[in-house]
Amino acid sequence: MDNLTHSLVGALIGQAGLKRKTGLAMPALIIGANLPDVDAACFFWLDGVEHLGFRRGITHGPPAMLLLPLMLAGLLYGFDRWQAKRGKRPEARLPVSFKWLYALALLGCLTHPALDWLNVYGIRLLEPFSSRWFYGDTLFIIDIWLWLLMGFATWFSLRRQKRGGEWRRPARAALAAALAYIGLNAMITAADENALDASPTGTATVIASPVPFNPLAREMISGGNGLYTLGEDTTLPGVPLDRCDLAAARAGDSAVDAFLFWARTPLIEPREDGSLWLRDARFYDPRVGDRFSVELPAGVCPGVQTEPTPAPGG
Repeated sequence: MDNLTHSLVGALIGQAGLKRKTGLAMPALIIGANLPDVDAACFFWLDGVEHLGFRRGITHGPPAMLLLPLMLAGLLYGFDRWQAKRGKRPEARLPVSFKWLYALALLGCLTHPALDWLNVYGIRLLEPFSSRWFYGDTLFIIDIWLWLLMGFATWFSLRRQKRGGEWRRPARAALAAALAYIGLNAMITAADENALDASPTGTATVIASPVPFNPLAREMISGGNGLYTLGEDTTLPGVPLDRCDLAAARAGDSAVDAFLFWARTPLIEPREDGSLWLRDARFYDPRVGDRFSVELPAGVCPGVQTEPTPAPGG
């Protein structure tokens, strides 16, 4: 999910009452909820689509879930001590407990892979022990309805607290509503995927992909071997994967290797200039552009037309 969603979850957990457990509890929860995304630093050393094979991996796996909160708790605890020595520690801040800082940072971190699992992009929950991708197919990566629900509840809870009212209840109610909303979307996805999977034709891959703004709708993706259909009748252009030497392409091009490691529904798209491009049916929307695509090296698909198509009458 996006970082605003992660941050709001951390804030709501704090407003539900846990922020009273220790000083600096809110930074521990909110930063912790975003901390696994430190892997975004890979954009500094990886080019093109190579980041696809790195993101949502090592910093989202079990060892990171233990070590990242420990680092964050240590930094926050040290910051509190540093402020105290300089005489700049806020008087209103609660006493800081390292144990509670770690527990809250751990809780915040654990919410991150749980939310990332909910969309079709995928996450490697067991890295580095296993590189298997897991997919929840439950929410679109940016869910405006969760933004509105959790954003309003956070504001309302803080407002009530400032005025001396009961501030924990709104946050708890919003967290319960968010869980119910996620559960409803999970049931919609499961019903749509089961309905298509049970159809007389049958397909190797069936995905009910959530769409923006409408939580009740799904874009159905079905097919296999590089040949996919969107909805009921939109066949995506593609070349069967078994007609190409993708193993050789992966060995000779790190971008191709990263893309195929990440891809869940890979397809090979022929273009008018004769080139062949790897795409993923999950991200075939033209608004995505070429952010999720990579050109295949020449010669990896013997017998497939790779020369520019002549213009009519040419």
